[in-house]
Amino acid sequence: MEKVVGIRFKPAGKIYDFNSGPYVLNVGDKVIVTTEQGLGLGVVATPPEPLEKKETGSPLKKVFRLATEEDVRQREKNILLETEAHDFCQQQVEKLGLEMNLFAVESTFDASKLTFFFTADGRVDFRELVKILVRQFRLRIEMRQVGIRNQAKMCGGLGRCGREICCSSFIEKFEPVSIKMAKEQGLSLNPTKISGLCGRLMCCLTFEDATYKKLKERYPKVGKFVTTDKGRGKVIRHNVICNRLTVRLDEGGEYEADLDNVKPDKPRG
Repeated sequence: MEKVVGIRFKPAGKIYDFNSGPYVLNVGDKVIVTTEQGLGLGVVATPPEPLEKKETGSPLKKVFRLATEEDVRQREKNILLETEAHDFCQQQVEKLGLEMNLFAVESTFDASKLTFFFTADGRVDFRELVKILVRQFRLRIEMRQVGIRNQAKMCGGLGRCGREICCSSFIEKFEPVSIKMAKEQGLSLNPTKISGLCGRLMCCLTFEDATYKKLKERYPKVGKFVTTDKGRGKVIRHNVICNRLTVRLDEGGEYEADLDNVKPDKPRG
């Protein structure tokens, strides 16, 4: 029976599924796998399990072989090459006066290609830069402009919650995030409190958005009048997590009532 194994290429990076083939693999084993960029060195992050338990669309690529000491040394050489390429490219960017923020360089496992990742406010004419890089390294060169969210995903970091930012640990695709989501969840609208390392709205605002919308279907809208065991009043806040809402009573003062003890106010005629 075919088995699927989770492979990670970067520390705390995304886990990709591969067909383990005939190999008996354990978490932590280093393997060589076939990727779209050619062969790559990865580490087993999740143990093999029967393929039928996984929902897969296209056929999984297979683990090519177990990694050797020579493969590990090759990866170490690649890291040195990436560092050298980053420093050299940064010098040339400054020399050419290009308005771009270079933040990462990645080498293919066989060191036949270097990919330079950068952010910029607009389009950048890097043709001269590519010529210089090709002359310097004698390799295939790719310049890849990415968004500020992708930069945060690749660089990683800690969020305001104290944990590793979601985009670099498990998010595969960025979903649209709006300020309305923060309002729905009763969060502060202060940009410094609901923005991530990238400066954009935090991705985690999307995680519970659907749940809050579903729970709020039972709640009278803010501004509506209701009747509580303390009297009539106007709804001013929702506390969805605790199943309560805050009412400003007609007689004065605020009262936090249990949702189950609140009734719509009868029209006065």
